[in-house]
Parts: sequence; structure tokens; C-alpha cells
Amino acid sequence: MTGTDAIAGQGAARRKLLDVLKRLGPAPADALARALGVTAMAVRQHLYALKAQGLVSYRTEIPDAGRGRGRPVKLWTAEEKADALFPDAHAALAADLIANMRAAFGEKGLDRILALRTAGQERVYGARLAGARTLKARLDALARIRSDEGYMAEVRREDGGFLFVENHCPVCAAARACTGLCREELHLFQRVVGDDVEIARTDHIVAGARRCAYKVVPRNEKSLSAARK
Repeated sequence: MTGTDAIAGQGAARRKLLDVLKRLGPAPADALARALGVTAMAVRQHLYALKAQGLVSYRTEIPDAGRGRGRPVKLWTAEEKADALFPDAHAALAADLIANMRAAFGEKGLDRILALRTAGQERVYGARLAGARTLKARLDALARIRSDEGYMAEVRREDGGFLFVENHCPVCAAARACTGLCREELHLFQRVVGDDVEIARTDHIVAGARRCAYKVVPRNEKSLSAARK
């Protein structure tokens, strides 16, 4: 391997590490190493290199070891600066367009435009979720759609329901410029997943969280039973 190849290989490894870190959230080097299938030593080397670039940071926690205190653990997380390495869906253009639409049509006109966009998404999403028979299947299908759009989405089981997580927001600049986008997103999820569930946002990137997350809970016992399948 040439020196150039080695540098390129390190860049690819660090990019993959950032991707895993986005998905896992604050995590120790050992957990990241297991997710990547490499040694913890290799992960730590990459983490400190990324830290020097301002792309990651860590906080130290002392876990409860049952008897007494455990050894301090560094929990690593991706910094906002790392977002530039992920899809941003032409952030500046989107923000400019929103500002101009608001100036041209007013807040009510902008809301109507967002509603039209949501209706179009609902048709597309609905067609792709049409064959999903269970709540889990519907959420998995939705996660695939959103991941294709750059949201790094996943579904996790939780007591009484599921957690739908989006680890990245490719339209974050636009969402900050127009909170209606996030409002419509929640409405969209409710419509395509179904009236038999309640969906509530629990984490919000625009509000400072590292991810957007939605608690999905069946409305009745029959729906809950079906969701467990």
C-alpha cells in the first residue's frame, strides 16, 4: 500500500466511524469497535484524530459497578461540525427559497405550500407502505424511505411500542428557517403509519438534540397485540 492509499484508507475508516457514531450516539470506544468489527485501539486512534479536527468530543462518566464505583469511561459523540460531511440537501438554497416564499406569500401561503408538499409525500410513502401488514413492518418501510432520503432512520422496540429514530437531518437548515417543516413531518408520519397509533416527538435536532426521535404507541390493546408480532 502506498502512502496515498494509506491516507485514503484512513479517511474512509474515519468516515465510517462517524457514521456509526451518528447512529449510536454517545458511546465508548469499545462499543464503536464492536460495531465496526475492528480493535478498540484502532478506533481510539481515529477518535483522537477526529477530535483534533473538532469533529468529535467526549465526556467522562463513572459507571455504577454494583459495588463501589467503576472505572471512568469516555463516551464519544459527533460534533455539529461533522454534519458538513453528511448530506445537507442544498441547505443554503432551501433556506433562501423559504425566505422568499414567506416574503411573497406570507406565513399562511407558506403553510399551504408545505401542506401540498406533505400531500405529495403522503401519496408516495403510502404506496410504499401499502403492503405492510403490521405496525413494525410499516415503521421498517418508513425507515427505509427516510434513510434513502438521508435521514439515517431506524426502528427500535420499546415497552408498549416503538421508537422511530432519525439520526441525521439532511434539511436541518431549512427546518430551522421554517418550523412548519417539522410540524408537517409529524403529521405525515401519523397519516402514513395509521390512525391506530399515537406518534409523539421525543427528541428534536432543531431544539438541540443529537437526533429526532418519535415514540410510536398503539392506541388500543388490539393494536398493541398486533404490534408485538
